[in-house]
Amino acid sequence: MTLKINNLTGGYHGVSVLKDLNLTVEKGKAVALIGLNGAGKSTTIKHILGLLRPQRGYIELDGIKLAQAPEAFKQKLAYIPETPILYPELTLKEHIELTILAYHLDEAETWKKANDLLTKFRLDNKLDWLPIHFSKGMKQKVMIVCAFLAASDLLVIDEPFTGLDPLSALTLIDLVQEAKNQGKMILITSHVLSEVQDTVDQFAVLNNRKIEVCGSLNEIKAHYGLSEQDSFDQIYRVLSREQVQHG
Repeated sequence: MTLKINNLTGGYHGVSVLKDLNLTVEKGKAVALIGLNGAGKSTTIKHILGLLRPQRGYIELDGIKLAQAPEAFKQKLAYIPETPILYPELTLKEHIELTILAYHLDEAETWKKANDLLTKFRLDNKLDWLPIHFSKGMKQKVMIVCAFLAASDLLVIDEPFTGLDPLSALTLIDLVQEAKNQGKMILITSHVLSEVQDTVDQFAVLNNRKIEVCGSLNEIKAHYGLSEQDSFDQIYRVLSREQVQHG
């Protein structure tokens, strides 16, 4: 069971933001997609979600090619966007009910899991609230709850720590680890590397329109001439210098 991105070239309005991008996420593994702003992380995610059509290459999940069977492909993934997207006219309870319907979940079993997640994120007494009453962080937690309820093989998580309080961030990290233990695939983007470096198995550095290197924390550091003692955030300094040199 894998997510495979093969020789993906794509972007917007005929402009190639990505060129020959290759990336694999395996069962029970979490991969962090990292890079400077404008490197193409959001473009990559939009291609995985089927919001953009590749100019070349393909994306495959559990042997299902997105271009050939988009509905079956999308049924196998859940997405947590950087900016929460909720239906303004639906309560928290109705968002959960919508997730149950969308993924054809068992209602009783899913509500048992939902109540546990709602308690962990301190949302259990807000089932009748509309999104207008939620802070940005609370909206983000609603997105997280719904995504982890979904019967998905792949979780795509885009900058999830934005707006989360420290306790909620720790809860999310625990959920990612639990999902890995269940055999799910995780693709996560984050600028806060310290939050994810102990949770992810591999880091994929997006630079110059493709995956420049993919590996463990120390392998990535070594690729950029950094020592094991250097802060992982030093990678961004190296990438920034390269960008200036090639600019």
